[in-house]
Amino acid sequence: MDDLIKPFGPKPRRILLKISGEALMGDGQFGIDQETCLGFARDVKAARDSGIELCLVIGGGNIFRGISGAAKGMERATADYMGMLATIMNALALQGALESIGVHTRVQSAIPMQTVCEPYIRRRAMRHMEKGRIVIFAAGVGSPFFTTDSGAALRAAEMGCDALLKGTGVDGVYTADPKCYPKATRYDRLTYTEVLAKDLKVMDASAVSMMRDSAIPIIVFNIRQPGRLAEVLAGTGVCTVITDF
Repeated sequence: MDDLIKPFGPKPRRILLKISGEALMGDGQFGIDQETCLGFARDVKAARDSGIELCLVIGGGNIFRGISGAAKGMERATADYMGMLATIMNALALQGALESIGVHTRVQSAIPMQTVCEPYIRRRAMRHMEKGRIVIFAAGVGSPFFTTDSGAALRAAEMGCDALLKGTGVDGVYTADPKCYPKATRYDRLTYTEVLAKDLKVMDASAVSMMRDSAIPIIVFNIRQPGRLAEVLAGTGVCTVITDF
């Protein structure tokens, strides 16, 4: 799998890691599991210590998902804003876990909330990463009707990242949901166009299109496996690579 690391370019590399909010639940059904947070923090620290500049985006589905709220009759814009607030809570939780193991971290929110975190400022975020700090982007793009996948794609493009790594609960992109269809098979490599044409749902269409337009590879892997992030960055981990070739 050595060819899988080629999209990252020469060191030092800069990547954006997108973690689903559900991953923070651990074995629970809701909320934030501190031990799970700490495990993710260790993996992120190991990646940072290898010389990679890192920024993160975390979903909010473990606390509140805007689309689900809208489906139950809530106004979509209000539901989405509530979901954005959930991502800020998750970002602060992961920041606490990272700083407990000695990693300097900054949370930047697309919704101004200066009492608890910095407002999103692109050049400041880039400077933080150049100094070795981890930057966690919260509140998506700051507007309703956009998912955190779109927020991750936007920030990856703005930060000039070499790749967007999406950490999920499965080890890549499958022909169908492997939890529901055990015979589903995993793709090693896909193009952006194939993801959109097959409606594979790995990320929303706007996020995939943005990564295609920005020529930023998407790497999908299982964040729940300790050490898998380091393996993927080394080109040896099980994952699916989405590029234009």
